[in-house]
Amino acid sequence: MPSFDFASKVDPQTLDNAINTVKKEITNRFDFKDSHVVIELNKKDFKVNLEADSEMKLSQMIDVMLSRSMKQGLAAEIYDISKEPYQSGKVVKQEVIVRNGIKQEDAKKIVKLIKDSGLKVQVAIMDDIIRVTGKKIDDLQDVIQASKSWNIGIALQQTNMKS
Repeated sequence: MPSFDFASKVDPQTLDNAINTVKKEITNRFDFKDSHVVIELNKKDFKVNLEADSEMKLSQMIDVMLSRSMKQGLAAEIYDISKEPYQSGKVVKQEVIVRNGIKQEDAKKIVKLIKDSGLKVQVAIMDDIIRVTGKKIDDLQDVIQASKSWNIGIALQQTNMKS
C-alpha cells in the first residue's frame, strides 16, 4: 500500500548557517554599531538566545533571523517566538525555541484534520512523525494538497513516499 510520512525536522547545519548569516549581517549594520548584541545557537537544545540594548533592536534581530532563515530554505514556523523578551540589567534578552519534531498535541490536530477531510486513508502517529497510508496514491496526493491549506503553526515536510 502506498504511504508517506509527515515530519517536522530541522537540519542542524542549515540552521547553523542561517544563524551565522544573521550574526554577520547584524554586526555589519550601521544601526547596530557600538551596541550590545549577542546571538547564540544552542545546537543541543535547539534554542537561539538573543540579547540587545532595546526591545526595538531585539525585534529587528528577529526579523533578520526570520528572513535569512527563509532564504536558507527553513520555514519561519520553526521558530517559537511566543516567549516574551525580558529585561536583564541594561540588556533585553529573549530565548527563541526551534521546533524540531512534531509534538503529540500537534500530531493529534493533524490526524483530526486528515480524518475530517473525508479521504480514504489510514493515519498513524509514530513518535514525532505521522504515517499516512492509502489504497491509491491519488488519495495520498489529495492529503498533501489539503495539508498546504492547514494553518497549524508548524513546518511540515512530506518524506518517505512509497508506492
